[in-house]
Amino acid sequence: MLQLVAFETGLVESVASVTGTRLPAHVEVSAIIKQVQVLGGFAAVLSRGDRDAGTIVLLSVDRGSNASLWERMPSLDGPRLFTVTREQDAEKPTEFSEYVSRRAAQDNDLWIVEIDLPNAAEFIESRVNRVDS
Repeated sequence: MLQLVAFETGLVESVASVTGTRLPAHVEVSAIIKQVQVLGGFAAVLSRGDRDAGTIVLLSVDRGSNASLWERMPSLDGPRLFTVTREQDAEKPTEFSEYVSRRAAQDNDLWIVEIDLPNAAEFIESRVNRVDS
């Protein structure tokens, strides 16, 4: 039921704030993937972390290029929102891949979800980071 609510409303963080607990990672990942698919994009789990308490990072691309890594960062005014922490350098594309691989190797609880969607940044900022007041 919680997964259905998270997907249908597109308010993954809001559901957690209403219940007073964090959504299990697998529920949040599933909701994000379904939202991307509804919009005609592609999403896949590249690395599966802890089912309930894993950290989630999003790897956004547009038709396989222009990769950005989004991680939840604390904010002064409340919710932890996804923020770009690394972008692929067109002149050094392997550095980005190596960084993502190192992150996955260092954290067994890390979920890496690839999102291939035009305007992925807009999707993450407006749908995934959406928090009702």
